[in-house]
Amino acid sequence: MDVLQEAVAWLNDPLNWTGRDGVLALTADHLRISALAVLLAAVVALPLGVWLGHRRRGGVVTVVAANTSRALPTFALLTIFASTGLFGATATVLAVAVFAVPPILSNTFTGLMEVDADVRDAARGVGLSGARSLAQVELPLALPLVGAGLRTATTQVLATVPLAALVGGSSLGSIIVEGMALQRYGQVVAGAVLVAGLCLVIEAVLAAVQRALTPAPMRARTGRLRRRPARTPADPADDPAAGPAPEPSRT
Repeated sequence: MDVLQEAVAWLNDPLNWTGRDGVLALTADHLRISALAVLLAAVVALPLGVWLGHRRRGGVVTVVAANTSRALPTFALLTIFASTGLFGATATVLAVAVFAVPPILSNTFTGLMEVDADVRDAARGVGLSGARSLAQVELPLALPLVGAGLRTATTQVLATVPLAALVGGSSLGSIIVEGMALQRYGQVVAGAVLVAGLCLVIEAVLAAVQRALTPAPMRARTGRLRRRPARTPADPADDPAAGPAPEPSRT
């Protein structure tokens, strides 16, 4: 309980929020590193996922690439980059970007693969070229899954960027690392709360943006599916195939 009280006291101290090493400055650094990492991952994963999904080929390549990226520990990458002379924000952006590629790549590929073949054929039937069909039909239909991949990647990156403090980077992880070094465990808990809160806030913002960018007919269809009540066993009297209900016995 003392640790929690120390965490609350640390969060309520105005001196911890201002200055070069304050919460506000560290949050800005945290967001900047996260944005650069997600942007770098998106530049690599989005075009590849769109190209493979549009061609409806390369599923094995996508799975192998995604699983290989997931198998690389971010901390190990940070250590490797540090051993080659890369420290701070640069090492963190590169290492975390590798971690962000799998959800963006797999969701983009899956989103385009799930576009109905009849819809693609209809687009071609009205004279749309392959590029126009991709831009005007396939990508809008795949947007919810693509957005979900970006949201997942962003949340994972925000939760991983605190490792930047281990290689000289500046982020909210600096609060945690400093608290561990000084054995101020209330400060460690406070830093963890700040990281978790930032992840939740950004996730909510991205969810709202994704909903706003999703075409209205798709939002309406999703809402109808969510509101549809669960099916219950039908009464035999309501089933035309079941025949007439048996008359009650009079004996």
